[in-house]
Amino acid sequence: MREQGRELYRDLPWRRTTDPYKIWISEVMLQQTQVSRVDGRWQRWLARFDSVGALAAADVADVLDEWQGLGYNRRALAVHRAAQAIVAAGGEFPQEASALTSLPGIGPATAAGIRAFAFDLHGVYLETNVRTVMLHELFAGREDVSDREIVPLVEATCPPDGGFARAGGGVGDVDGVDDADDPRSWYYALLDYGAYLKRTVPNPSRRSSGHARQSRFEGSRRQKRAALVRALLARREGASIDALVDAVVAEGIELDAALAADLLVELSAEGFCHETDNLWRP
Repeated sequence: MREQGRELYRDLPWRRTTDPYKIWISEVMLQQTQVSRVDGRWQRWLARFDSVGALAAADVADVLDEWQGLGYNRRALAVHRAAQAIVAAGGEFPQEASALTSLPGIGPATAAGIRAFAFDLHGVYLETNVRTVMLHELFAGREDVSDREIVPLVEATCPPDGGFARAGGGVGDVDGVDDADDPRSWYYALLDYGAYLKRTVPNPSRRSSGHARQSRFEGSRRQKRAALVRALLARREGASIDALVDAVVAEGIELDAALAADLLVELSAEGFCHETDNLWRP
């Protein structure tokens, strides 16, 4: 599999760094988002928030504004809160899995990705393309394969901690893929081989017991919530519910005042907005 990965290597911009902050942002952006959409947006994000400290100090409305178009706005709130937690703890990006997963929005897979790509540390990076490779190579013909069966294999095949992890890690830039037997190179190989498999064979991920078809976005509460967030960001001085409804309807999305009020209360509880004197602001 390493040979296939080397042949299929994708020279993506976030692979040219070992800065844990930059890698973390790429990992979050890439969740349920195509690589082609992230390339460009990742660079723009870093131009606006160039460090974990800059992100922590930013206004939440600015963070949400920069995230627009990437989907799942909760991710933007989570990275903002996590950045604030890192700064509050002294500003050093954690390496240990337990410390990473204690941060908002960082689950085991994201933590393993940060550990592998920023610090060259061993871990279970069960990302969708990694799962695809495992299902294709080790569970051919099997249906309803659980992650419980896959995780031990991912852990067993991941190499031990790499050289620059032992040397301190997380510093400087790196170019391309190499022949080193380390977590960073190994997982890049799996990611690229998995992306290739998805283009060339019936998607093996569909044989995972956890595979679920994404629910329809058009007409969903998720679509209406996203539209309300856009309307709020365009009216930072404050807007009434009626004005927000009009803005959403102008996008061709059905929304009435009663549902808008419910959604705004929901968004407010999550930290997206607040209400003062009958005006809603991000």
